Amino acid sequence: MPRTVPIQDLRNIGIVAHIDAGKTTTTERILYYTGKTYKIGEVHEGAATMDWMPQEKERGITITAATTACYWAGKQINIIDTPGHVDFSVEVVRSMRVLDGIIFIFSAVEGVQPQSEANWRWADKFNVARIAFINKLDRLGADFYRVYDEIVKKLTIKPVAIQIPIGTEDNFVGVVDLMNMNAIVWLEETLGAKYEIRDIPEEYKAKAQEWREKMVESIAETDDALMEKYLEGQELTIDELKQALRKATINKQLVPVLCGSSFKNKGVQPLLDAVVDYLPSPLDVPPVVGINPKTGQEETRLPEDDQPFCAYIFKVVSDPYAGQLSYFRVFSGKVQAGSYVLNSTKDKKERIGRLLLMHANTREDISEVAAGEIAAAVGVDAATGDTICDEKSPIILEKLEFPEPVISMAIEPKTKKDQEKLSQVLNKFMKEDPTFKASMDPETGQTLIHGMGELHLEIMVDRMKREYNIEVNVGKPQVAYKEAIKGKAVAEGKFIRQTGGRGQYGHVVIEVEPLERGSGFVFENAIVGGVIPKEFIPPVEEGIKEAMENGVLAGYPVVDVKVKLFDGSYHEVDSSEIAFKIAGSMAFKEAAKKAGVVLLEPIMEVEVETPDDYVGDVIGDLNSRRGKIMGMENKGIITSIKAHVPLSEMFGYATNLRSLTQGRGTFIMKFSHYSEAPQSITEKVVGERTHT
Repeated sequence: MPRTVPIQDLRNIGIVAHIDAGKTTTTERILYYTGKTYKIGEVHEGAATMDWMPQEKERGITITAATTACYWAGKQINIIDTPGHVDFSVEVVRSMRVLDGIIFIFSAVEGVQPQSEANWRWADKFNVARIAFINKLDRLGADFYRVYDEIVKKLTIKPVAIQIPIGTEDNFVGVVDLMNMNAIVWLEETLGAKYEIRDIPEEYKAKAQEWREKMVESIAETDDALMEKYLEGQELTIDELKQALRKATINKQLVPVLCGSSFKNKGVQPLLDAVVDYLPSPLDVPPVVGINPKTGQEETRLPEDDQPFCAYIFKVVSDPYAGQLSYFRVFSGKVQAGSYVLNSTKDKKERIGRLLLMHANTREDISEVAAGEIAAAVGVDAATGDTICDEKSPIILEKLEFPEPVISMAIEPKTKKDQEKLSQVLNKFMKEDPTFKASMDPETGQTLIHGMGELHLEIMVDRMKREYNIEVNVGKPQVAYKEAIKGKAVAEGKFIRQTGGRGQYGHVVIEVEPLERGSGFVFENAIVGGVIPKEFIPPVEEGIKEAMENGVLAGYPVVDVKVKLFDGSYHEVDSSEIAFKIAGSMAFKEAAKKAGVVLLEPIMEVEVETPDDYVGDVIGDLNSRRGKIMGMENKGIITSIKAHVPLSEMFGYATNLRSLTQGRGTFIMKFSHYSEAPQSITEKVVGERTHT
């Protein structure tokens, strides 16, 4: 199937926001007005097209990034609707790698919320152009101007309002278009499909004039020729302003700000116009750069069909019917269904069985996909972050870094026959989600799953049951503690065995010292004069690493340590690699005990948003959880409280917060750092570990 539109008419955009700011609702409206769906699906009714997983329908939240394509003003818009919940932020990060532009949605009541700030920083890192949409203007406490000021203060790119609202809360009826200086008013009875262009109401004329001046000035500042014209007092044409604003948006100098209420069907069509007018096509963004695995040199791929094929796999999904679906963005060249490609990350040849154009979880077979387009392939054995390319022109694009899991729980299948099936499913899940890990506890033989939060693991267990019919028993969530040493110490490890014939001999002397948090492990070989032969040094390091992995105090990994190997001895005949490995392990355990070992617990950065009436109760509750209040901020009728709280105290917090705030409080939690646990907690954890 050849292209439906030329590459300059393509827009690859993501919809990104904090949980509950209205991303999926906005996407549903976009699909309705572009004729992609015939009925508006509501999130709260569990009927949203893009929230197709049963878990999403029940919880009314987005869990997985869904892709779809629609058409507006002759342009093809590929949309990725991403989750707002912090447990699933991996979906946002990997989507940004393949997007050219983003619609950032902010709630007119809550303003710039923590997950939006985090996602904004990711957009900075990936250098993605964006427009902002201040949503929920029909809600009690909505204030467009307060949220606009928050964007100015908290985010990195200067906003420029191209609309202001007419009315607010219950009286919100439409917007003033500052480019054309007219009013757009939506007609209630047509589900927002029809609107009227009117003169600006008398009481809004002065405000509209003031904000238009600000807009013109901000745009003129980004273009020398326009600035000159503006300073000379000449009128700038709408076309000149639009062209300059498009350029400034693509160059990340400005962010156009629009407003509306997606739920009340107001403001979505001008938002689509802004996507077409201001967000970049694949030709407007810098070409992708990667490394040629054969030469190690950097190479560039231009977004053109006649360039060698190069695509990035940003998401992998196990589909019960089609097998593994690999979602990819083509950065250069084109590929046909049935052709062979090279997975350059794994250096493996793959055949693309089928090519699919995705619309949430429904799909359409296509024969070819070309530069700039997003599609899914069936039959490719790949993982998130892999590059697929032309065999003759190999290239590897930069892999993404994902955060480490902070929470784990033990699971076991209810029946013996599900044991093998479970390990296959866990492998599929790990391929799909780089922040999900499964492992075996060597001591207890239990299967452990690790993830980013309680909800993350809950969803995974739910999916095992629904998608694969595996019933599992689940243990209580466990905290990923770590261990660290307190001071410097020297110790020796001697492993000597004499059993008829050849014996074993390994002898090392090491010094350990603590490093700053987050420094990891440093091994220094300070052996001089060959007291230990070179070939026995790596086994010593291996033995130390193994001892660190198994812990000294309570079996948790030891982190942030420097180990210096400076002395020892060997035996001409009896010394072996295994003997030195064991000696290294013994020496480390001994040195760590001498240096003193402490337990480190993960501390979470928690941000709670609550109506003002409940602030005292929420703070009291956080204090009782060993929380440290880091700051507070008032946002109209809502207060945002920032705190650092140990993860072990945060289990079940969602339910607690709901009852404290009559269901009106929300919170977001992400890993901050590891910190030394108090003595009472250490004793409790060590006690539990030694009794299991």
